[in-house]
Amino acid sequence: MTNLSIVEALGQIAREKNVDREMVVQTLKDALVSAAKRRYGNTENYFAEVDPQTGAMEVAAHMRVVEEVEEPSAEFSLEDALEIDASAQIGSIVVKKLNFADFGRNAIQTAKQILIQRVREAEREHIYEEFIGRVGIIESGTVQQISHGDIVLNLGRAEAAIPYREQIRRERYRQGDAVRGYIYEVLKSSRGPQVLLSRTHPEFLRKLFSTEVPEIAEGIVQIHGVAREPGERAKIAVSTSDERVDPVGACVGVKGSRVQTVVRELSGERIDIVPWIDEPQIFIERALSPANVSRVITDNRRKHAVVLVDEDQLSLAIGKSGQNSRLAVQLTGWGLDIITDSQYQERRAKQEGIQQLLRKIPGVSELIALSLTTSGFDSIRSVSEATIELLRTVPGLEDEDASRKIRTTAENFLAEHGPDVDKVEDPVVTAVEVKENGSPENTKDDSHSSEGLT
Repeated sequence: MTNLSIVEALGQIAREKNVDREMVVQTLKDALVSAAKRRYGNTENYFAEVDPQTGAMEVAAHMRVVEEVEEPSAEFSLEDALEIDASAQIGSIVVKKLNFADFGRNAIQTAKQILIQRVREAEREHIYEEFIGRVGIIESGTVQQISHGDIVLNLGRAEAAIPYREQIRRERYRQGDAVRGYIYEVLKSSRGPQVLLSRTHPEFLRKLFSTEVPEIAEGIVQIHGVAREPGERAKIAVSTSDERVDPVGACVGVKGSRVQTVVRELSGERIDIVPWIDEPQIFIERALSPANVSRVITDNRRKHAVVLVDEDQLSLAIGKSGQNSRLAVQLTGWGLDIITDSQYQERRAKQEGIQQLLRKIPGVSELIALSLTTSGFDSIRSVSEATIELLRTVPGLEDEDASRKIRTTAENFLAEHGPDVDKVEDPVVTAVEVKENGSPENTKDDSHSSEGLT
């Protein structure tokens, strides 16, 4: 290979693999040194030079002049050294240039393998650094294959995968299909960087709206929250600081053009766009749309709310299989207890009965009884058997001595009056309790849970 060919090859490798030319030159030097070691001996006295401008290459061994040679690959006798350098003497270093023709096929093959391996590692590192900086954006790729349920995509310079758990269930893909996804993680592996995409991530929906709605991209409209049940339904909360802009209208677009573009990308996922407001009661009402809410009673300490609706709105507020209520919980970040007004009144009556029962404990005030009731205590026994740590979570009982005293008092009261004193009338009330990441279920107020009681 001519020197010009070497220069061209170095440039071609750097361009095709998108790596630094200096790194390729240094790798070639290391490969030549490894070839020399394989041919002449594994010592650390070999050095290589490559001129990236001319392509000239040189490998040399620095040999120490000694009286008696013990390591032929690193030492010269004085007689041999004088043939190369007339000024050589015992203890000096003589530079011996090596002939590439003497390296042999195995040594050259070793150099080639090292060059290929190092360039591949540099390319992988470059790709990793490129994509780790792109986490949080949408990337488009072409389906290469479906492997064990995962979709393998070709992103051009890298491969990516959409794991089965990150796919919208109703979607089906074939080889060659174009697919977009949200980059949520980039992993290092022996085969190179693994770029992981998601089509179910809430941020995917946020980024799609940012792409379709210029007002979001420009910061005029803000997305405060995203809740999704991928492929089925989603809710987003939006607001704006510009009174001239309608945030919901901006996301919907003329004749629904903007939101429909996002819906088509998500295979028909229905999207509710909710005006955000920094007032929990109003925001919760809006989040439960299309149901009409009569009243929202909030407990800021527990970030939990009781939502009162008319009888004919209850199923609409909950939604099919609890979907509407679950999305509202995700969107607002509040636990929601959705009931009718009549159920709420019955619950209040039961709560007042529990409070009166707890007030039988000597020293328990009306306020402490209310705190115990809203914290989930529904009997004197539940107080007597509670841990000190649990009692200290009750407002007004944060002090350890106060918690210990009320527990001891409850124990003594039961011991003195017997279990029959620990009874309260228990009206049957059916409510729908909705918790984040859970489905609604019919519960009775005679359970130990008192979430939503006010």
